[in-house]
Amino acid sequence: MLQTPSGGAGHGAAATDSGLMSIGTVLNVLRDEFPEVTISKIRFLESEGLIEPQRSPSGYRKFSARDVERLGQVLRMQRDHYLPLKVIREHLEAMERGDAVPLPVVCRQRDGEAAHEPSRGPTVARIGRAELLAAAGVDERELKEWESYGLLTPLEDGAYDAEAVTVASLIGELGRFGIEPRHLRVMKAAADREAGLVDQVVAPLRRHRNPQTRAHAEDRTRELAGLTVKLHAALVQTALGVRLP
Repeated sequence: MLQTPSGGAGHGAAATDSGLMSIGTVLNVLRDEFPEVTISKIRFLESEGLIEPQRSPSGYRKFSARDVERLGQVLRMQRDHYLPLKVIREHLEAMERGDAVPLPVVCRQRDGEAAHEPSRGPTVARIGRAELLAAAGVDERELKEWESYGLLTPLEDGAYDAEAVTVASLIGELGRFGIEPRHLRVMKAAADREAGLVDQVVAPLRRHRNPQTRAHAEDRTRELAGLTVKLHAALVQTALGVRLP
């Protein structure tokens, strides 16, 4: 469960007397559980209507504890159940209406569309092309361009890894600043090299005769991926001489 600041003296100007928080404070609260969350991600979720923070007279976002809790729910459903934003929004709206609805999961594709059914077992981390376009808010031309630069690659059955939604959303966010897909090839190449390094470390575990050791490889991969992402972010910030709030 997310721990939100109470607005006491220890938080000073980060939270007002009413308990509202700045986007920087919200980022710090969420990062304990979601180390990869960014301000751009929070803004994107707001643009998709998943949260509606208040605005100060000067236009700054102010988040309530309920906003932060809802953000946590959204991020958790993306991370643990691989759900696209449209499905998450519908599920949260149903919960707010008081409907007792089971949590859907993204299942294998049927006729190019993702099928949803009540959760009864492990989720399948993939979505269809149409769902990716809708969740990321892009058109077919943009997606084909991103694919041509290797930024997104469909799986053998034409579906996509669920993380493709996050990748597509971030590519779109960077595009608002004039950073084009062709500029991002260097990031993709760096990511591939980092993934290759992790694979080298974990490969002996995956080949081990002990089933428990092989099972441990997944946890080790996840742990190393998180560390490489943090290091990459720290190196970029150091190179630019900036710190994220």
